[in-house]
Amino acid sequence: MDRDRPLGEFLRARRQVTAVDQMGVRQLGQRRTPGLRREEVAMLSGVSIDYYTRLEQGRERRPSEQVLEALARALRLDADAREHLYELAHPRAGRRGPIRDGGDQVSSTVLRLVDGWKCAFAVVVNRRLDVLARNRQAAAFFHGVEHNDNLLRLTFLNPVARELYVDWDKEARFKVAYVRAKAGADLEDPSLVELVEELSHGSEDFRRLWARHEVRGNRRKSLRLHHPVTGDMTLDFEILSIDAASGLCIFVGVAEPGSPSEDALARLGDLMTADGPARR
Repeated sequence: MDRDRPLGEFLRARRQVTAVDQMGVRQLGQRRTPGLRREEVAMLSGVSIDYYTRLEQGRERRPSEQVLEALARALRLDADAREHLYELAHPRAGRRGPIRDGGDQVSSTVLRLVDGWKCAFAVVVNRRLDVLARNRQAAAFFHGVEHNDNLLRLTFLNPVARELYVDWDKEARFKVAYVRAKAGADLEDPSLVELVEELSHGSEDFRRLWARHEVRGNRRKSLRLHHPVTGDMTLDFEILSIDAASGLCIFVGVAEPGSPSEDALARLGDLMTADGPARR
């Protein structure tokens, strides 16, 4: 975990994945490392090399908004990454509390809402993607799958995930970036530290993606799933924040009306009719 200098680590990671040929920077000589050099980011941002170096090394932790905006432009950060940059530079005290196993409570209202969605795929998750509740379709999809209590563990530690998620690479990248965004500057949380260390030891793919420092907020478009009984389905997805419970969200997906995916989703729900909706 990069808890000591999160701003510097973020800048370094984004610099290293920024393509030189897209920035109008003239390449001089051979490059031993990918992406932009420190002096190139400094030049593009209009700051001194010494100042930018101090930022990456964690010796300068409170850059002005003018500098942050210049860095965001230089690194071509999107809206989510820009927001994350500002959060790392100026964390809002008390905005987040610790995430503890078993400490996230889903209200009875939310449970009834999720259980009542008969034509959707829905799970309630916290910031580290622990699954706190799920409706009938989601329960059927994840039934008997190891690590189905946490979507990150499932994605990276269970080989079956590469069959369940048709676009596994895309889904893995999204989940890591989502947790990054939700964690923000709060990298001291013990449960998050434990999860990241577990996944870092167990998955090279996770280590690689976590090191990129990509972030994604509450936005996604579609998800392609495969179930061994009902087959493939493509779902339009939304992420809904639960205002009454900080950090909790509902991932909900629906199929195009009249499509094979809608039929597959309905048949998926029928698989759990005898057992009813399942939740942890």
